[in-house]
Order: sequence, then structure tokens, then C-alpha cells
Amino acid sequence: MATIRQAINETIERVRIPTPTRLRDLIRQIRAARTAAEERAVVNRECAYIRSIFREEDSVWRCRNIAKLLYIHMLGYPAHFGQLECLKLTASPRFTDKRIGYLGAMLLLDERQDVHLLITNCLKNDLNSPTQFVVGLALCTLGAIASPEMARDLAGEVEKLMRSPNAYIRKKAALCAFRIIKRVPELMEIFLPATRSLLNEKNHGILIAGVTLITEMCEKSQDTLNHFKKIVPNLVRILKNLILAGYSPEHDVSGVSDPFLQVKILRLLRILGHNDPDASEAMNDILAQVATNTETSKNVGNTILYETVLSIMDIKSEGGLRVLAVNILGRFLLNSDKNIRYVALNTLLRTVHADISAVQRHRSTILECLKDPDVSIRRRAMELSFALINSQNIRAMSKELLIFLEKADADFKAQCSSRMVHVAERYSSSIRWRLDTLLSVLVAAGNYVRDDVVSSTIQLILNSPPEEQAYIGLRLWDSLHNITNSYEDKQPLLQVAIWTIGEYGDLMLSSERLEDVEIPAESELVDLYQKLLWTTSVSTSSKQYALVSLAKLSTRIHSAEEELRAKQIVEAFGTHLHIDLQQRGVEFSQLFRDYSHLRPALLEKMPKLQKSLTNGNGDGNGTGGGLFDENSGGIDLIESGGDEMEIGGLLTGSSEVKLGSNTNALLDLLGGDDPADGLGLVPPTNSIIPTGTTTTNGKASSNSNTQDLLDLLGGLDMPVSTPPAAIPPLGGGVGLDLNCLNDNSIKSTTTTTTAVTGSSSFGGLENLLNSNLTSPTTTIPIVGGGGIVSPTLGTAPIINNSTGSIAANNSLFSDFSSINNNEEHSKTLTALDKNGLLVQLLAKNSGGCLQIVMTAVNNSLSTLEQYLFQAAVPRSFSLQMLSPSGSALPPGGTITQEMRITSTAKATLRMRLRISYQCDGNPVLEQTELSGFPEDPTTPLE
Repeated sequence: MATIRQAINETIERVRIPTPTRLRDLIRQIRAARTAAEERAVVNRECAYIRSIFREEDSVWRCRNIAKLLYIHMLGYPAHFGQLECLKLTASPRFTDKRIGYLGAMLLLDERQDVHLLITNCLKNDLNSPTQFVVGLALCTLGAIASPEMARDLAGEVEKLMRSPNAYIRKKAALCAFRIIKRVPELMEIFLPATRSLLNEKNHGILIAGVTLITEMCEKSQDTLNHFKKIVPNLVRILKNLILAGYSPEHDVSGVSDPFLQVKILRLLRILGHNDPDASEAMNDILAQVATNTETSKNVGNTILYETVLSIMDIKSEGGLRVLAVNILGRFLLNSDKNIRYVALNTLLRTVHADISAVQRHRSTILECLKDPDVSIRRRAMELSFALINSQNIRAMSKELLIFLEKADADFKAQCSSRMVHVAERYSSSIRWRLDTLLSVLVAAGNYVRDDVVSSTIQLILNSPPEEQAYIGLRLWDSLHNITNSYEDKQPLLQVAIWTIGEYGDLMLSSERLEDVEIPAESELVDLYQKLLWTTSVSTSSKQYALVSLAKLSTRIHSAEEELRAKQIVEAFGTHLHIDLQQRGVEFSQLFRDYSHLRPALLEKMPKLQKSLTNGNGDGNGTGGGLFDENSGGIDLIESGGDEMEIGGLLTGSSEVKLGSNTNALLDLLGGDDPADGLGLVPPTNSIIPTGTTTTNGKASSNSNTQDLLDLLGGLDMPVSTPPAAIPPLGGGVGLDLNCLNDNSIKSTTTTTTAVTGSSSFGGLENLLNSNLTSPTTTIPIVGGGGIVSPTLGTAPIINNSTGSIAANNSLFSDFSSINNNEEHSKTLTALDKNGLLVQLLAKNSGGCLQIVMTAVNNSLSTLEQYLFQAAVPRSFSLQMLSPSGSALPPGGTITQEMRITSTAKATLRMRLRISYQCDGNPVLEQTELSGFPEDPTTPLE
């Protein structure tokens, strides 16, 4: 009677309330709209009608209105006002209402909505429904929108349903458990007992759900992985039955029995057999059967073979099985389907380290893929080709890759050229062949060459024997003649060529003639520079190379007429509009005019580069490093018991000073005959200088070359008599010597008075000498006997009479102080060492703050792009991050970035790091936490 009464009431309601628009009619109206405005009008009109019906609490047409609202939501219009109506439908006893209600809940609800909590009780009731389809709806909805709280409340209900006698419910419950574990991994233990029984089912749907659930559990927990390694025989048996089973129309797909289940099982076997010899041994035979018995004429079979190959390469499989897997990928490379070829290349690239000799057999096929019209296939083929290069095949592979580089798109040329330089440096045994290869790269890649290729080529030429330098110089000269009309497209080649001609022009002019290259005349060399410097097709950077190179070439040629032409060309740039070119022109003109006798010494050939130190001075810009000889000695400072006065890196006072063999390296490099005499220092033969002894230098006034050089370097006023206390230790090699000469001049009038003055007359010669130099302007007289003499400029330093120490807010003193102290208080921490990327932090306390230099080194064969380093510190610290030196890491490349941390409260520093980059087009994100930084900052001098 109740049902009859309800039907009568619904009929009366339908008569009383007008029938709303059906869903299909709404779809027709929206599709008939000619403009977006017409569509919005239709949608807004229908939404307004639906809202009015909801306010009237109409239960007759609620299902139809929610269906229309869901369609409007799918079009991108707001439909949140239907959330409560969805909950009302889920509480309806009718299955059709529940179906639309749960669908609306899955689309309109999420855990950020308060309404989301109201559906929990309804789900619990429906999970206990006697109707399997209602239970299925509840399980699907729970898996889709479960929050952690909802999952914890209903996990027990789902576990009970996994033991249900109904196969349909067991399958749905297993899939729901999979979603719950993915959302809340700690609930995994609840489902463990019921999970193993799923593998004993004969229903393929339950088997797929069970294997999927076990796979997720194994990926989330190592303990669960060890627990399920006992089921490897069961999985092998199921997979064997699938292979040997006859035709089954229920599961057959293109002649293969249930490929979906096979793929799931193969993936689970790969996880269970990883780094486990026993489990791998148990599955070797079945993997071999799958690899040999699967039909490859259809995509279904290729899919199974692909998963088989991944499993073979990821477990501890036999060598013959690995060869079989690589051969399968080799057959994939011959497939006409582009997708299959791409998958094969991508898989070979990921597994080439496992058995490179087997992959080498398919080298010719891989090289053919370099000519494929599809850009993604060409990219993967290029990366795989570089991965296959070794010392035996480098010449043949480089020849093919150079052909590819010539015809490659612009997107490929930068990466390909950098990798060519890397592999040539790593595997080549012949310097000449390597020089020829780098020249071919410069010609083929044009302006797409990265800066690292230019610097690597120049360094290789610099470290080559003289006969090879002459050879590559002539080759570069010939290459410039071949690109006469296309200089703008070959700027990197132009820069390397003019640098080489300027450095080794004398070797080129005196070398033997090559077969196809004529020895150029001196006039031809100068004509080339004149053409390059006056043409508009050459970039400013290349003109900077050319101007310095021409100045050097002027000391290599013997013709006075050509030397005069070079001088005139250089002088013409003294009025150039570009400030850097003008500065170089003025400086080199001064060398030609006033210091011509010093030019051969100042512009001599660069020394061989043996070791590169990045960010050596910690200047914050990532460019403070220099190139030093590993074996170059420093300056030894031997302290005695008397008082001493330390000003940054200058040590004076009553202590004894021992000068190392490299004290006079600067003036030796610049051509001074007797550097010690020119600076007023004691001869190096007197290594120990006793306090109070006056050294008289008789050569200082007679050595004109040295005095002229000192005049050029800023008017250093060196008297004949210099006290030992005024001797500056020019420590650390050439780089520090240059800084010392630029930053301060040393004047001495008595044995107890020392004056440190700033030198600003060095001009822009730092561009010539490749040194980052500053010019302080404060003159600070220092009285050794006690008391303070007011400086002529700036602020006087504070002198402590008891210790003789001095503190000054001067860049010279602070820089030298940091050099002395950093070695004692620096600490290197490794933040990341994974997949060929090494990230280290060098932390040092300086001036009351912690300076950290991040250095990222790419030891892999792939270029890492869009490199981003992010750091976070606790609230009791403040963090300042300077700009990084770059964002791309080629193989062997380095990126540096400086951070400065100050503490606002007493606390231990912990740093959270986030490192992201792209490798082969795939985004990679690494996160880590680091501690152990130096705790006690260096106390500033007072």
C-alpha cells in the first residue's frame, strides 16, 4: 500500500509541476548556439531554473536536474550549488537516483568541502546493502573521493567486502583498497590477509585487481615487498597458464590471451625480482618463454614484449636473457610504427648500461634513426648514439654524428656540439684528430655552439704541442677563408680562430705548408683583422677577441710596416662608441706608444692550463675562480715570538718572514728582469729576513724595464731603501699577485712606518691580464710604535697597541682576511649525489654571517636543463641567495651559486633543499635536508 501511495503522490506532483527540459534537449540547445554568448545565455537560463526547482524541494525531477547540472559542469560552468542535492539523491532508495547522486558526488565534491563529510554515513550504509550494484556504487565513490579521515573510517568495511562470496564485489573492493592505500599508505596492514587470497581466483577481473593491489603495496613498503616475494611461484604459474592456454573468446585480444593481466603480472615480477637473485632465478624461464612465444605482428604482442624486456633488464637475469631482450628492442627499431621505434630507443637508452656490448650490435640501425623525419625519434637516437661511443668506435661514430650535426635542426645543434666535445675529450687518444673534430663541430654548429665548446677548444689548443698549434692555426685560417660571406653565422668559429692566430701567429708563419692550405703572409693576417674589426656582421664579443688578438699578433710578426698597421687599427678604436672596445683601444694604444719595449713581455703566450678552480675567491658572482698551476708554491709565513700586526693578508711586525719561490711570479710573468729589485724586496736568495735590518737595493734605479712596468701598473713608488716590515706577502700564485699590485701600493719612509695606499691608475688593464681587480682610494698610514696617525682620506682603522692587529672596513683588508680565515673554518657538505649529479655546499663563516657556495657538477652523459636550486631555513635565520652562474649543465659542466645566512637567535642551522632539473626532456625533482654546518662564526677583527 505504501508503494502504491507513493506512486500516486509522484503522479500528482508531475501533474502539478511542469516537466523540466530533458538532458538531450538541453544538449541540442547548447550545440545550436552560434556564439559563446548564446551558449552562456542558454546555460545561465537553465541554471536559474534548476536553482528555483531546488528551492521548491522538488523530489520528482531531482535526478533529471542533477544530470543536466553535471553536463553543465563538464562544460566548465559552476555547478557547486548542486552538492547537497547530490547527497539527497544518494540517500534515495531508488538505484537510478543513487547512480546519478554518486556520480555527482564524485564530480562535484572533494575533501576541501564541508559537504564531503556528510556522505560518509551514506557510504557506510550502502556498503552493507544486499544489492551488489549499490555496493559497487559505494565502493567506486569511496575510491574516488576518499579523504584520509573517510578512508580510516571505512577501511574495515572494505576489507570485509574483499572476502565477499560475490566476485563482482570482491573485484570492486580490491580496487577500492588500492585507492585507499595510495591515499593513506599506513592502512596497508589491514588489507594484507585478504590480499593473498585474491591470487587464487580464476576470475581474471579479480586477478587483475589483486595484482594491481599487491604492486601498489610493494612500491609503498619494503617490508611488504619482502612479504610478497613468496608469491613469485604463483605469479609464474598464472603467467604460464595464460601463455599455454588455448583460445578463450572471453579473454582473447588479437590472438593473445588476456594481455592486460600478462602486463600487470610482468610488472609485479619486475618489482619482486629487483636486486633479488633467488626471485630472479625463479622467473628467468617464464620470461624467456614469453619473449620467444609472443606474437609480434600486432601491437598487443609488442606491448607484452616491451614489459618483458623491462623486467629482464631490471632483475638479476642471465646474460643470454639480456641479449634476447636487446634483440627484441632491435626488432622494434625496424618496425614501421613510429611509436614502437620511439619506445625501443627510449628503452635502449635506459638499459644501455646493463649490456652495452649487446646494444652495440644494433649500432647501424640506431644511426639510421638519426635520419628519421620524426623529431622525437631523432633526439632519442642522438642520445643513444652518444651513450654507445667508446674508445674503439669513436671515429666511426663521430663521423656519423658530424653528418647529423650539419643537417640537424637548431634545437639539436647546441646539445650535440657540447656532447661531441665531451666524448672527444674522454675517448680520443690523438690530439690532432681531436682538434680536427672540434673544428668540424664549430663549422657545422655555427652560432648554436655553447660557450663551453669555445672554451674547451681554446684550452685544448693551448695545451697542445707547438706543431699541433701551428697545424690547427692554419686549419682555422683556411676555415675563415671559406666562410668569408657568412661571418655572422659562425661567431664561435671566428672567436676560436682569431684567438689562435693571435697566440700562435709566429708558429703559423714559420710552419711547413699543409697539403691544401697555403702559409699566409703577414699582410694577409693584418688584412683579415682589419676586415673583421670594421665589418658590421661581426658581433661585439668577437671584436673584443679580435682586438686583443691583434695586439698579441703585433708582437709575433717581424714586419715593421705591418706592426704599424696593427697600431693604427688599434688606435682607431680609442674613440669607438662601445665602451669596452674603446677602453681596449686606449689601453693597447698606450702600450704601443709609451711602453712598446714591454709589449713582448706583456703580450706573450698564455701558459698551459692545468687546474681550474671555480669560485675561488668567493666573490658572489660565480666568477671569482682562476686558473692556477697545481704545483705552484705559495708564500710561507714563519712567525716568531715577538709582536706582529696582521692586516688581512699582509703580515708585518717583528716576526720573521720567509718568501717562497713564487713570490715574484707576477713580474716574472710580465717580463721584469729582477722583480724583487723592482719592488724593493730582498733578493729571493735571502729567504729569512731578520727584523730591524735595512735592505738596500742598488738595482732598483738601474733596471729601466722593471721601473717602467711598475709605472704602468699604477705608479708604485718604491724607494731604494725598504724596511723588512713593509714587505707584502704576494701569496697564492699569479691571481693574488695581480690583486695585490692593483689594490695597494706600499710606501716606506722609515723602518717603523708603513703606508698602504690605493692605486687607481691601473686603468682597464685587468681586461688584458684577465683579473677581477678593484681600486680602493683610501690612504692609511700606519705607525708601528703605537698611536694613530689620521689618514689623508677615508676613515682611520682602529689599531690595538697591545697586539698590533688592525680592523678596517676596507675591501682590501676584508678580502685578504677572508682568504686567510676561510681555509680554517670552511666545511664541505654533500647535498646530493644521484644519477650523475653531484651537489656540494662549501660553508664558511665570514664577517658574522655564514657564506655557503653551492657547486653542482654534472658527471652524466646527458645535459641537465632548467636547473633550479631552492633552499629554506628555520625562522631564526635569514637567507639571501645570489644569482646562479647558469641554468644548464652540460656533461662535465658546473653551476655555482652563493648563499649568505645570518642568525637572529641561538639555534642550530638545518636547511631543506629542493633541486629540480630536466634530463632528456623528463622533469626530475629531488628533496633533501642538510645539517652539520659550522656553528661558531668567525669573529670580526676589532
